[in-house]
Amino acid sequence: MSSTLKHTPLHAIHLEAGAKMVDFGGWDMPVSYGSQLEEHHAVRQDAGMFDVSHMLNVDVTGAGAQAYLQHLLANDVSKLTVPGKALYSCMLNPQGGVIDDLIVYFFSIDRWRVVVNAGTADKDIIWMQQQADSGKFDVAITPRRDLAMLAVQGPNARAKLWAARPDWEPASAAIVPFTSVFVAAEVMIARTGYTGEDGFEIVLPADQVADLWRDLVAHGVRPCGLGARDTLRLEAGMNLYGQEMHEDVNPLISALGWTVSLKDTERHFIGRAALEAAVVDRMLVGVKLLERGVMRGHMKVRTQQGEGELTSGSMSPTMGVSIGMARVPLGAQPGDNIQVEIRSKWVPAQVVKMPFVRNGKVVA
Repeated sequence: MSSTLKHTPLHAIHLEAGAKMVDFGGWDMPVSYGSQLEEHHAVRQDAGMFDVSHMLNVDVTGAGAQAYLQHLLANDVSKLTVPGKALYSCMLNPQGGVIDDLIVYFFSIDRWRVVVNAGTADKDIIWMQQQADSGKFDVAITPRRDLAMLAVQGPNARAKLWAARPDWEPASAAIVPFTSVFVAAEVMIARTGYTGEDGFEIVLPADQVADLWRDLVAHGVRPCGLGARDTLRLEAGMNLYGQEMHEDVNPLISALGWTVSLKDTERHFIGRAALEAAVVDRMLVGVKLLERGVMRGHMKVRTQQGEGELTSGSMSPTMGVSIGMARVPLGAQPGDNIQVEIRSKWVPAQVVKMPFVRNGKVVA
């Protein structure tokens, strides 16, 4: 089966390490290297790394690049004025549904980069190119499959990266969250991540990533798979495309209203009219199970305001209980007692404020 799947530049290294591989959005990716639990704890307590080269870096260049992104994205890229700054946004369809969630980086007024999800990358490029081909913008869209990407995360992640690559420390030590810097030709380091821990996401030429991976392992950074990545992002209260959001769900009912900028009344981004006309009758909340059991996506939820549905659920390695996210009728508040249907039984649970865990500490 794996022969029909796409491979990242680290595929052979994953196999050498004995990783359990799975099909993720058409890519043969490691779900774990042995113990998903230990990989999760490594990120919370020390340093772990993920191969995220299946995600796609897309360069957006040209005199009309900013105007194009202002039209394409729900967030306002004019907020980005300092080179290296980044912004999280959703890319919407005309109905206000989420085509993808992404990070956009500003380098100069005519040079930007967008990082999109692996499972949506092909449709994203088609959509982005269609908007570029409209004739309204002087812009070029360049997918960068010549680049690889690593996420190095955890309280000791930055120090261990600098131990492996001392030359990168002077330029990257000063960057604040959601900022990036180029430390070498085509090597970009961003202080971003998907785990609720500090760390970096590193974009570099594909032919350099294997050496970096091996050097990080030698300096005590633990390889981690998609399993730990999912429990980490869930504890951090971060949405996953295809679960908390998709093309039939708008960001206003996915706890992503903060990524939609409506301040500039003259900025007519794709999906704006639909959002302004939308009836917001549901909300996304955190859920903690109060008895034994494990919540999973699509389980039914009962609240005082009516029924809802879990979008994600798992056992939390840090908290030792099952946690999840649920889309429920408006009005649910942290502390509310609710119920989740698990194997035909209604199990007591509680609405909690997200994130569940941040910087290694339980905050829910």
